Amino acid sequence: MATTADLLLDGFARVRDAVHHAVEGLDAEQLAYRIDPAANSIGWLGWHLTRVQDDHVADVMGTEQVWLTGGWANRFDVPFDTVGYGQSSDEVGQVRVSSPELITGYYDAVHEQTVRYVRELRDEDLDRVVDTAWNPPVTLAVRLVSVLNDDLQHAGQAAFIRACCCDAEHRARQTTWCSSVTGCPSPPSR
Repeated sequence: MATTADLLLDGFARVRDAVHHAVEGLDAEQLAYRIDPAANSIGWLGWHLTRVQDDHVADVMGTEQVWLTGGWANRFDVPFDTVGYGQSSDEVGQVRVSSPELITGYYDAVHEQTVRYVRELRDEDLDRVVDTAWNPPVTLAVRLVSVLNDDLQHAGQAAFIRACCCDAEHRARQTTWCSSVTGCPSPPSR
């Protein structure tokens, strides 16, 4: 019989697969591409969803974030200490990711920490209140599902941007479609 922990582990494994699929094989220019000047890039989305998972899971574990303990803050070299909530378009543009391996390496390290934690959870642990700043207070169950929801949405957005601008099989379709749409951005050159 599957446990709640099994379901959460399956969800986080799907996030990992989606993150890898969204970024693997892309170059720095493609990772930085933005469909619109105010939109998020694939690189920013991968960075942000991983920062949120790292921040939130480390908080409920009562431990340091992988961002700091694994040296990822230095490797990403972003000019701010945040997870990306409420960032301006200019700040989004400052997250420049040099390679997909930077994102997948950081995500995999956060995923490992998440899996170690979730694997040990029992159903009765999920009712623990982890954040009283909200009304109603946030339980561990709600926090973990919220992280999964946020991660999957952002991984899907990254996959959409990749399909629109980066995958050769989709580029021809985009060109045909964009010829009939005013203001459609051009995909980056290879």
